[in-house]
Amino acid sequence: MVATIKDKILKILIDAQKLTKKEVNEAVALQKKKKIGLDKALIEKGHIKEQDLMAVLVRELNIPFINLSKYKIDPALQEAIPERTARQYSIIPLSELDYTLTIALSDPFNIFLIDDLKNITGKEIDVVMSTNSDILKAINTYYGVKTDISVNEITKDIQIEDFEIVSDQERQEEDGGSVDGSEKAPIIRMINLVVKEALNRRASDIHIEPEVDGMRVRYRIDGVLHDILNIPKENQNAVVVRIKIMSRLDITTNQVPQDGRFKLKVGNKEVDFRVSILPTTFGQKIVMRVLDKSKLAVGLEGLGFEERSLKIFKEAISKPFGMILVTGPTGSGKSTTLYSIISELNTVERNIITVEDPVEYLIEGLTQIQARAEIGLTFAAGLRAILRQSPDIVMVGEIRDNETADIAIKASLTGQLVFSTLHTNDAAGTLTRLVDMNVEPFLVASSLVLVSAQRLCRKICSKCKEKMDIPQEMRDRLQDKLPKDLTFYRGKGCEACGQTGYLGRLGLTELLEIDDVIRDMLINGKSSDDIKEYARREKGMITLWDDGILKCKAGLTSLEEVLRIATVE
Repeated sequence: MVATIKDKILKILIDAQKLTKKEVNEAVALQKKKKIGLDKALIEKGHIKEQDLMAVLVRELNIPFINLSKYKIDPALQEAIPERTARQYSIIPLSELDYTLTIALSDPFNIFLIDDLKNITGKEIDVVMSTNSDILKAINTYYGVKTDISVNEITKDIQIEDFEIVSDQERQEEDGGSVDGSEKAPIIRMINLVVKEALNRRASDIHIEPEVDGMRVRYRIDGVLHDILNIPKENQNAVVVRIKIMSRLDITTNQVPQDGRFKLKVGNKEVDFRVSILPTTFGQKIVMRVLDKSKLAVGLEGLGFEERSLKIFKEAISKPFGMILVTGPTGSGKSTTLYSIISELNTVERNIITVEDPVEYLIEGLTQIQARAEIGLTFAAGLRAILRQSPDIVMVGEIRDNETADIAIKASLTGQLVFSTLHTNDAAGTLTRLVDMNVEPFLVASSLVLVSAQRLCRKICSKCKEKMDIPQEMRDRLQDKLPKDLTFYRGKGCEACGQTGYLGRLGLTELLEIDDVIRDMLINGKSSDDIKEYARREKGMITLWDDGILKCKAGLTSLEEVLRIATVE
């Protein structure tokens, strides 16, 4: 009977999709090779979408469908179905009532599944359906570390020796929230666990956030935050104190923000961590920024520049003086771009000095100054002092005010190559922003060599990349902004990318070369839109949107990701 229903469903799918004989034969070959069902083979080959299969199954088998992404699962159900069983059968438990357990599954044709689950649980099994990808996401989310177990249980398999704090004198200060001898080792293992997993998952930030009944740990991976685990509430003070000790912060101060840093030796590699602690309603929130200097060694070629853009950039940084600005919102990779440039220019013949707030990467061979406004060491004051140190190259972490902008621009006109960042939406807007900061237009025009606006977009996971059809409503909305014959891709989600469909990031860049025409336009008070239109028409400037579409065309990122971070041009 099951085989007959399955054949009927496959026939409906094949008829509805109007599959060719060649496509069916390809799926049959894959079915025999991998020993999987023909339906799964058709999905894997891309001939049928999982959603189409699910719609037919729900209709023909009369089994309810549930959207797991909007369903909150009780963690207590982890006891009902062990993780190993959930992964083996690709199921997730949803509810338990008296003698009946309800589960979500994606393959209703597995005739042994229900009997096996009855034997494992001792209960009657009721089923609903969901997509395989949603079930895998739910398994990864809900079979994590339990929230009510002790630190000793969480950390029992983690070795204290996994990490070594570099040049840190651990202070044993007496405090109400300090760690006693019996608790110290488990807390050290806990922090090691959090840091080690962050490095394994390529996280750029670790967020440890106090809540009513615990501490939530989240990682920012490829620019997006993900829940990882919960730390029991009773260990909150010990975790905060441990991280403060590592960062050389005052463990007796709990009511004001604190900033610090520490360095860990992980294997043969040293990784810096910048720590920010902020008092909140339920305790002190900790954010640790992971600063891996090995990422700066990729050079300009590894930052995702198009060939033409790379040539323009290299020509600009080879000039003996002038100003180069990198613009974009927080988290757009401005610092990484600047440090990569500085690392490339860092030779024994050059005196390179930076003033930053904070100093993110400690680079050998550079003179790096930490700006401290509370003692009068502002960007402007630091920049004035730098210019008396005979620098060849100056990097100002950020231009925040008129005074800093004025000094930086004048420095670039007197023989220094100056790099800095600014928060603007596009490259052309940077010129008018400087004028709005009361810098004379002729000074801006004379000093600027290049402006680079950039964003970071997520890369499609190469292991689960597949072609996608652009919905008609999206094409209608974008009208003529999309090439007609362009093939778009997406990641459907796999184990390698944590079911997100994305793995890693790359830059979208908009480079504005400053030529005599643009200088005249700026002095004559032309708008940023006029300057941008001229640069696109006469100079062939590639905008952020253009660069995003080029990367879509190359199959590197998705259209949704480009729309998320770039304005349609």
